[in-house]
Amino acid sequence: MKHSGTLLKMKTQLQDEVQYHLPMGEELVYLNELIGQTIKLTYENAIYCIKCGRKTVKSFNQGFCYPCFRDAPEAADWIINPEKSQAHLGIADRDLEYEQAVQLQPHIVYLSLTSGIKVGVTRHTQVPTRWIDQGASQAIKLAETPNRYLAGIIEVGLKNHIADKTNWQQMLKNIQPNLDLIAEREKVKLWVDEAYHQYFDIENNIIHINYPVLNYPVKVTSIGFEKVPEYEGKLVGIKGQYLIFENGIVLNIRKYSGYLVQLEY
Repeated sequence: MKHSGTLLKMKTQLQDEVQYHLPMGEELVYLNELIGQTIKLTYENAIYCIKCGRKTVKSFNQGFCYPCFRDAPEAADWIINPEKSQAHLGIADRDLEYEQAVQLQPHIVYLSLTSGIKVGVTRHTQVPTRWIDQGASQAIKLAETPNRYLAGIIEVGLKNHIADKTNWQQMLKNIQPNLDLIAEREKVKLWVDEAYHQYFDIENNIIHINYPVLNYPVKVTSIGFEKVPEYEGKLVGIKGQYLIFENGIVLNIRKYSGYLVQLEY
C-alpha cells in the first residue's frame, strides 16, 4: 500500500490506547494498525507552507514559509509565550481578530508527567490533545482562566520551580518519576500569587494516557528527512508526535509538517 501527500501533525483520540491518524494531503492514514510492521518513508524533496500553501525551500517553526513565519498570527511569539498576549487589552500583535478569537477564551494551566513534572498552558478545547502531543503519561488541571494572558502569568510564576519543557529523549524512553499529581498540585499552589487563586481548578481528576508502544527504546536516535530522505524500518510504537522504530530510531512527525512524503507498507 502506498500513500503520498504533505504531512501535518498526527491527529489523536484518547482511548484505552491513543489512536493515531497521519494526515497526508487529503488522506488520513490509520497508524495504529501499522505498529509491528515494516514501513518505508520517502521524502519527495518538496515542502509546502501549512499556512499559505506556497512551495518553500525551507520550513520555519514546524511548517511555515518565511513570510508566514514572519507575519502570520499562528506563528507569533505569544503562541509559545502566552504571557505576551495582549488581545485582552485590544492591542494587536499581527491580527487582532485572530488573536481575540484564540486568546479570549478559557485556557488551562496544567501539570503533566512527561520526562518529569512540567507546567504548561493550553486552550480548553485542546484538552487532552496537547497532553498527548507532548507525550504525557498523566496530566491534571491546575487552573482555568478566562484568557491566555492570565494563564501565561500563572505559568511564568511557576517556571522558577517547575520545568516548562520536556526532555524528549527521556519521554521516549518512558523514564519518569513516580509522583502523585494531586499532591504536587497542592504544593504548587503555594508558589502562585494569591491574586490568581480564584482560578484554581478543584477537580481531582488525573488523566492517564497510554500509548501504542510495543517496547520502549533504551537509547534514542533521532532522524530527519534532510539527512535521511528515505527510511525503512519496523514501527514499534508511537508516543507524542514521534514514530518509534526498532533499534531506538525515532522521527518527529510534527517537525516535518508541510513536507511531501510517501508512505509504503
